[in-house]
Amino acid sequence: MCLALVMGNMIGSGMFLLPASLAPYGWNAVFGWMFTIGGALALALTIARLTRARPEARDPAGFVEAAFGRTTSFLIGWSYWVSIWAANVTIAVAAVSYISIFVRAIGTTPHLPALLAVGLLWAVTLINLQGARSAGLFQIVTMILKLVPVIVVLAIMALVLGREGAAAIAPFPAQGLSVSAITASATLTLFALLGFESCAVAAAKVENPERNVPRATMMGTLLTGLIYLIICSGIALMLPAGEVAGSDAPFQIFVARFWADGPALLIGLFAAISALGALNGWVLMQGEQPLALARRGLLPAWFAATDTRGTPVRALILSSVLASAFVLINSNRAMADLFTYLALLSTSATLWLYLAVACAGLKLRIAMPIAMIGALYSLWALWGAGLWVSGLSFVLMASGLPFYWWARRSNATAT
Repeated sequence: MCLALVMGNMIGSGMFLLPASLAPYGWNAVFGWMFTIGGALALALTIARLTRARPEARDPAGFVEAAFGRTTSFLIGWSYWVSIWAANVTIAVAAVSYISIFVRAIGTTPHLPALLAVGLLWAVTLINLQGARSAGLFQIVTMILKLVPVIVVLAIMALVLGREGAAAIAPFPAQGLSVSAITASATLTLFALLGFESCAVAAAKVENPERNVPRATMMGTLLTGLIYLIICSGIALMLPAGEVAGSDAPFQIFVARFWADGPALLIGLFAAISALGALNGWVLMQGEQPLALARRGLLPAWFAATDTRGTPVRALILSSVLASAFVLINSNRAMADLFTYLALLSTSATLWLYLAVACAGLKLRIAMPIAMIGALYSLWALWGAGLWVSGLSFVLMASGLPFYWWARRSNATAT
């Protein structure tokens, strides 16, 4: 179950739109994937070691609190919440991109993709407001369906490579690789692997977390990373870069090129369902994260309110309001551009958590060599995201400080 949680949250919109974002980088993106998988494994191992050594900390934000105190823990927890609702918008945009292959007017009508993304976000929010059982049933169905396009594309790649060999893949660039292109692509690829910390975040609900959380985290990160490396690199290198880069549905183009238009449309439908499944899982987390912060006294008690089913109604609704506002502000972007921008923002906001956890490992002298690699990787990825995006994620992190002061004042009054 832990492994399903990790891989289910990682396999979503990134699988189906990243080939378009990475196509301009060509072979540089392949090496970007390798760096990303290595960095993610270092961070995952750091989390695994911390979970074993400090089970009382309960989750990544707890490790940060043990090392650096409550204020830093709040800032990191708040930043992670920002990354979740930014990721939800990104996933909703991906779903709309694949729906647009059935309704062409979506891609040509200004602001319509953003409005539809907001509509999908609120539809899934309503499912989660019905309670964890409703969200869980929806997740089971979409998890099964999302495997269909993955299996189909892997089978097509194997057949084409078996028939044509290396001729089916774009040649290695004569000018060699570019450090700047590898760095830029690595930040995008990390978006696909966001969520390897999911099992650690839910460690309080896991049986024998000291054993199950580390195993699921490491296995899920490695398996998902390999799937992404093969599929995204294969699509980007087996199709003309210009054709993939300008597409809102690269999976559909790939299947149409090497199979037929009919199956390609069907694959596009499954891809949209996969994105909705990932959106459902992350919407659940966007309510649970502020709830956990409030229960630890890092957010005002207002965020801790739940209904009779234990659903954090206020936190869910506020998260979706913030996500909706952000996508509407950027509604003038094309779908592919909007996806890339929001993916970078979500990744950058999450990187603060990864950097803080790695530094916590160094401060607590746990998994020190691996934690150092994770910290250096996180800094490199923040730089690769660009000054504007990383700076904006830092500003969004600092925007939570008034709520932290409100919580401290409320707690002081109560005592």
